[in-house]
Amino acid sequence: MYRGCLRPLLFLFPPEWVHRVVARLLGPLAAIPLMSALIRKLYAVEDPRLEREVFGIRFPNPVGIAAGFDKEARLYNSLKLFGFGHVELGTVTPRGQKGNPRPRLFRLPKDKALVNRMGFNNDGVKAFARQLRKRAPQLIIGGNIGKNTLTPNNEALHDYLECFRELFSLVDYFVINVSCPNIKDMSQLQEKPELLKILGAIQGENKARPAPKPVLLKISPDLDEARLDEVLDIVREARLDGIVATNTSSLREGLSTESVRVEKVGRGGLSGQPLRQKSLRTIAYLHKRSEGKVPIIGVGGIMSAQDAVDTLAAGASLVQMYTGFVYQGPSLAKRINRALLEQLTDEEE
Repeated sequence: MYRGCLRPLLFLFPPEWVHRVVARLLGPLAAIPLMSALIRKLYAVEDPRLEREVFGIRFPNPVGIAAGFDKEARLYNSLKLFGFGHVELGTVTPRGQKGNPRPRLFRLPKDKALVNRMGFNNDGVKAFARQLRKRAPQLIIGGNIGKNTLTPNNEALHDYLECFRELFSLVDYFVINVSCPNIKDMSQLQEKPELLKILGAIQGENKARPAPKPVLLKISPDLDEARLDEVLDIVREARLDGIVATNTSSLREGLSTESVRVEKVGRGGLSGQPLRQKSLRTIAYLHKRSEGKVPIIGVGGIMSAQDAVDTLAAGASLVQMYTGFVYQGPSLAKRINRALLEQLTDEEE
């Protein structure tokens, strides 16, 4: 129904407008007891065999929503009704900012892809924290933290620490985002000396607390094998708990969309189906090189249940989606969890 009827209607309107309208409707709908029960019955799959323990946290199932979908911590409990076991919120910055000028979110339907140059638009970490305090999370929450656009790189450390301190008691794990292609000069923070400085400061505070939180690093899909080896070195040196692979791509490789259309869309991070193989290769390489010792959250081009199964088989412990949710609709988490249960049943037989 979604792909045949609702999606064509939604795709008549600008994508950011659609996201905003859906977000505003979802909360009130989910607050109606009968409606929330109906949504849960239609989409949620609950089975103890789906549970996974990753970096010390027990996840009810391995399927989550990636950062960017719920930037301001308003939708997370509603998303649980659709069968998600965790939501990564953000990216959040210390101070609220409007992000880049509109339009800044674009569809490439021929490629089942999105291009975004949102620019970390959010209300700021204090407003973000208020939302989490107002509605107790009913699922696992990740906090994806970044720096303000106007913060120079040599002061970025203070932004990450501010977000970390404000959210420490409110989220289950942290993701350090230094790989977004939509923030000017942010890629420089991926260089090993700068990154170790940020991670070292965060982990210094984290490990000094009675119950440290898992800290993960989100990486670009555009890294070659030498850079991925460097990522693993950084993970070991900074004593990180895992990797989120991958962020959006600044490249435009192998697209079916006409080049004129792609050029008109302009810069931004590419997500969706074109990232499928690139993300899969990255996950498989990291898993093999780390001998399976580094937990990986697999993100990028998960557009079907089989994509999720393949991502987990490549070495991911959990999977996340965003663009797949846009193109495939609210039943995708249900289809993934059912496929995983079928796989477990086949293995048992």
